Amino acid sequence: MEDGFAAEKLFNQGFSYTYDDVIFLPHYIDFPTDSVQLATRLTRNISLSIPCVSSPMDTVTETYMASAMAALGGIGIIHSNCPASQQAAMVHAAKARRVPILSNLVFKSPSDRIDSDDDFASSPFILVTESGTSKSKLLGYVSYADWTSQGNKEVKIYDYMVNSGASVPWNYDLGQLDAFLEENKKDFVPLLKDGEVVDVATKSEVERIKSYPKLGVGSVAADGSWLVGASIGTREHDKERLKLLVQAGINVVVLDSSQGNSSYQIDMIKYVKRTYPELDVIGGNVVTMAQAQNLIQAGVDGLRIGMGSGSICTTQEVCAVGRGQATAVYKVSLVASHSGVPVIADGGISNSGHIVKALVLGASTVMMGSFLAGSTEAPGAFETKNGQRVKKYRGMGSLEAMIKGSDARYLGDTATLKIAQGVVGAVADKGSVLKFIPYTMQAVKQGFQDLGASSIKSAHDLLSSKVLRLEVRTGAAQVEGGIHGLVSYEKRSF
Repeated sequence: MEDGFAAEKLFNQGFSYTYDDVIFLPHYIDFPTDSVQLATRLTRNISLSIPCVSSPMDTVTETYMASAMAALGGIGIIHSNCPASQQAAMVHAAKARRVPILSNLVFKSPSDRIDSDDDFASSPFILVTESGTSKSKLLGYVSYADWTSQGNKEVKIYDYMVNSGASVPWNYDLGQLDAFLEENKKDFVPLLKDGEVVDVATKSEVERIKSYPKLGVGSVAADGSWLVGASIGTREHDKERLKLLVQAGINVVVLDSSQGNSSYQIDMIKYVKRTYPELDVIGGNVVTMAQAQNLIQAGVDGLRIGMGSGSICTTQEVCAVGRGQATAVYKVSLVASHSGVPVIADGGISNSGHIVKALVLGASTVMMGSFLAGSTEAPGAFETKNGQRVKKYRGMGSLEAMIKGSDARYLGDTATLKIAQGVVGAVADKGSVLKFIPYTMQAVKQGFQDLGASSIKSAHDLLSSKVLRLEVRTGAAQVEGGIHGLVSYEKRSF
């Protein structure tokens, strides 16, 4: 008796399936949800506690997102749509944190003056150092309240600043910071690394983070800093960018191309492996076995799968090239697994069920853009539209992003006419990733339990052995599988 289809049969019928097109049939449960382990590999040599990677998009991953993802046990890939020095600075800042604090550091020297509210740049205080930069001795601070109460705004900062007092090492964990602030009755404390102010922990930020699910060890490098990745292009000038990123301490580099099977990327892979043999390199994007095989032969340590599957991507519509993400993940994973190369399912993730499907179909991690873009840690400010708090989210193929330089990702940086392969939009406020990612991972564990898979590896084994079965969902089945038949409802995931 046969029930459902083996993946091998389902994905060899000439159809391009998305995650919503397919559904897994339940298997046998003989373990509790909390026994499911989601530890995985990002690359040949880098392990993560959870299979989550934030996308190298300029509305998704900068310093705050990278440090938050590492604190959760995943990793963030800092985008390259900015000057190389700025990208390297973001890497340095993310790695110089051990608690995912949201802080906006503003520095001035004792001889400076504060001219207006704008000098505080939304920070509750200005730090005073000898040179007015983070790289000199900390002397004191000026709080916004002290400045507003200052009668003569023309005097120099030195005349009314408060002496700095105590500071703590950069690698203090949340518990140590909380204890220090409590014992010393302070509202904030600077964090120093090699004499440089790298962060400031406020009482309010510590309380905010304490209110979320407990953080684990996180993704930590050998030197005690967070694991942080960064993206680069495949042009000659990207070699200089890479040099700065390596100096800043990146742990993995992602070659960011919409179609990675090119001579440009293959040459860059070989350059990276030759010049920085200890640095893992992730190639892509790919959607076919032939594409993947070329990059594997060139020496990649990981592969990124997806073309036109992102919510703001129009590549399939504009260029008539791409593949349904479920089919792409399954096919590429087949060839990559034979070489021991982990793959990242990049794009098409809208809910925890999509994460389950991506991982079971062969991915080791999932890369998320829109899923994270509306979070507190994503770059940009919240706006209110039609009564709802939103943040801007744009595709790196949008004309707006291309103007800043992302057109190289689409091999269009030398073209006179720019053709968009993405749009600019907005996503709703989702709160902090420190809250919703742990809940999402718990939902993924429940999905794995229903499938009888206690780990990502066991899910892959069950799929390849044809124990796990799938079916294609009709349009009516997809409607029935979602919320339907209600006059109104409120959807809360946790």
